[in-house]
Parts: sequence; C-alpha cells; structure tokens
Amino acid sequence: MRFLLDTCAVLYCSFNTDDLSGVARTELTTASQGEVVVSAVSIAEIACLVERGRLTLQRHWRLWWDEILHQTGWACLPITPVVMAEAHSLPPPIHRDSGDRILIATARIERLTLATTDRKILGYPPVQSLA
Repeated sequence: MRFLLDTCAVLYCSFNTDDLSGVARTELTTASQGEVVVSAVSIAEIACLVERGRLTLQRHWRLWWDEILHQTGWACLPITPVVMAEAHSLPPPIHRDSGDRILIATARIERLTLATTDRKILGYPPVQSLA
C-alpha cells in the first residue's frame, strides 16, 4: 500500500507523536522506501503555520523541510494542473480548504491512501484514508 501524508501527518511523523493511531504509525514506519510520499501543498501549509506563530521549528521551515525529506526518503509530489482540476471537481460534500482538496485530489489521482487525523477527510468516501 502507498501513502500520502496530510500536512498534520507530516508533522506527527516528524516529531514522533502519538496523534496518529497505532495502526497508522505501524503502516507508515514499516512501509518500504517510496511507499510514503508528501505533497508540495504541505510546504505552503507548514510555511503559513510558522508565519502565523502556530508552529515553531528549530530552523527555518525551508531547511527543516529539506532535512525531513532527506532523513525519511519521502518523495514530494508536485501540484499539477490535473491535480488542481480534480481538487475543484470533487463530489460534494467537501469542505472548502484548498490544501485538503489538493491532498484528496492527489491521493485519488495517484491511488494513494491519505494518512490524516482530519475528521472531514476521514469521513469523505471518495478518498481512501487512514487515521
């Protein structure tokens, strides 16, 4: 199984918290190289969290991001025109958060399981998710 990490899951995995379920943590930590990926939208979301003072990192977010990708081996998927078209064509009901729409669209197009704790995503049938 291949996984796409929601931005919250990127942070939980990076800081080794217990916010994801034991099943999710096991799936993600035992996944083979290349089976866990992130989206470029998470870069923007993390930068905004830092800018708004809602997240504190020990180094600039750009350095932190590069280091996390290097340490974990996660690939970063781009936001393509196909992803953007899918993100704004998702069947209702879906909430309005653009970042979440992009993550859901990416997971659907790439046939990935979206690892998240976001209840709105977990309860959205058009995407396979893991809490």
